[in-house]
Amino acid sequence: MSLETLRARLDALFALAPVVPVITIEDPSAAVPLARALVAGGLPVVEITLRTEAAVDAARAIIAEVKEAVVGIGTVLTPDGLQRAEGLGAAFAISPGLSIELLHAAASGNLPFVPGIQSASDLIACVTRGYELVKFFPAVPAGGLATLNALGGPFPNVRFCPTGGIGEADAAQWLAHPRVVAVGGSWVAPAADIKAGAWSKIEARARAAAALRRSGESWKS
Repeated sequence: MSLETLRARLDALFALAPVVPVITIEDPSAAVPLARALVAGGLPVVEITLRTEAAVDAARAIIAEVKEAVVGIGTVLTPDGLQRAEGLGAAFAISPGLSIELLHAAASGNLPFVPGIQSASDLIACVTRGYELVKFFPAVPAGGLATLNALGGPFPNVRFCPTGGIGEADAAQWLAHPRVVAVGGSWVAPAADIKAGAWSKIEARARAAAALRRSGESWKS
């Protein structure tokens, strides 16, 4: 599949909602009710991180049972992880960082991929290989909006999904940036609420997050 086609698919996915919940799940039985709560609240795109033994089973269950959910696999670190995500039927894969090996593997595959960046060197590696949508991670510890502004200057075609340290209080500030397509965050579905099965609380937070607005919509064109 061409990079142009993969980019178009990513643009369509990230246009669905301004916030992508980043989920680290310990109990796969919680996956389906969690996904239903997020979808009901207006956040259909979710990132299931490969940080726990339950992650694969959780992602598989959501993909099979919650058709409205758009499941991305996060914490993809290697080409094998990328293959695993594609085999699960994920809609996209996303990484906290990058390697040249991983960029090459994604470019030759059929799964839309969002590499993680933190520096100008990272962005050079991405843009020279055709990647124009990247994850800025960890966004707040890496310098926040000031760093994103500095990085964006030399790379006018790059769009960002900042993740890491962003919460309910400052998500709108990030989304006001014209180059930010969405933000990722764990505040919508915190681990304690997942463990407690507090689906109504998660749905309410999702609804509030879905109501956030992006000030810059030119990236869709």
